[in-house]
Amino acid sequence: MPWKVKAAIAETPHSALHICEVDVADPGPDDVAVRLLATGICHSDLHALEDNASATFPLILGHEGIGDVVAIGAEVTGLNIGDRVIPYLVPDCGECPFCRSGRTNLCVEMQARMTSRRTPFSRDGQPIEAFLGLGTFAEMTVVHKDMVVKVNAAARPDHACCIGCGVTTGIGAATITTQVQPGSSVAVLGVGGVGLSVVQGARMAGANRIIAVDRNPAKRDIAMELGATDFIDASVVADPAADIRAITGLGAEFAFECVGQPALFKLAVDCTNPAWGTVVTLGVFPKDASLSVSPMAMMMGRRWVGSFMGGAKRSDVAQFVDRYVAGEFSLDRLVSHRLAHSDINDGFAMMKDGRSVRSVVIY
Repeated sequence: MPWKVKAAIAETPHSALHICEVDVADPGPDDVAVRLLATGICHSDLHALEDNASATFPLILGHEGIGDVVAIGAEVTGLNIGDRVIPYLVPDCGECPFCRSGRTNLCVEMQARMTSRRTPFSRDGQPIEAFLGLGTFAEMTVVHKDMVVKVNAAARPDHACCIGCGVTTGIGAATITTQVQPGSSVAVLGVGGVGLSVVQGARMAGANRIIAVDRNPAKRDIAMELGATDFIDASVVADPAADIRAITGLGAEFAFECVGQPALFKLAVDCTNPAWGTVVTLGVFPKDASLSVSPMAMMMGRRWVGSFMGGAKRSDVAQFVDRYVAGEFSLDRLVSHRLAHSDINDGFAMMKDGRSVRSVVIY
């Protein structure tokens, strides 16, 4: 029998979410049903709500969840009812050319499933799309077995849910995509939840200079606490790239664009070492955005790489949870607000006006 649960639904783009009852289908043979304990509110959810992503409304947003397995399909192995898991938006089929390459976290199943619009959610017999195949703004979700990973149950759910996206995106960009080297210099452009995770990932990797850049001066203290050695207030500094070059000598060896703004991409290019600097884009850009760079900016050896979900696969997510439990990085300051399900719109409001770092809904 399908479950009836509460979900926060966006009926149309730019609308406030409202809580109502939905039906959740039983898991199919290859599916896992997860009763959620907490979910983060990510900037990617706001992108979708503002119609900057390929999504169909009505829509159940949310993709940073953690919870417990409550049912499994007949073909699911390696998971049991009661296991603590994180649903992860990147499938890991293990069979496609991407998965077999060992060179990427991409999987051909991701695009295929998004195109299929398959969803476990319905209301009055009509399907409701689950954002990125997860829909963690519902109390419960059903996902394919290759989009679920068992994690350490000792991790606090209100913290560990963020490892399902923002934390993994940031730490992974520093430790997997770019493999920041000990003693290197790093510029982090935009220190929200993802940027602060890049700061921590760069610190964990042994970077010698970590320069945080943000237009919100309130971010200074938390960035410095989490590992930044310098902070540049872009609201008052006319040329942050010049300051970064002055701090590093030849320019940062790595510059991470963590917001999704073309102007910040230009700053990332301008502030990196022209001979061996690496520009990393991991912010989610508006769907109509374009980026341009002068060929001369790249000819001397500067590189530009993309980082999707920090290059992390499901197994990396589980390892990041273990490293969090071991105390290698902290989420105490990153999770700034905890909300009831009914207050989810407050989380979006605080994200927009810069009052929050990461808001988490507790079920």
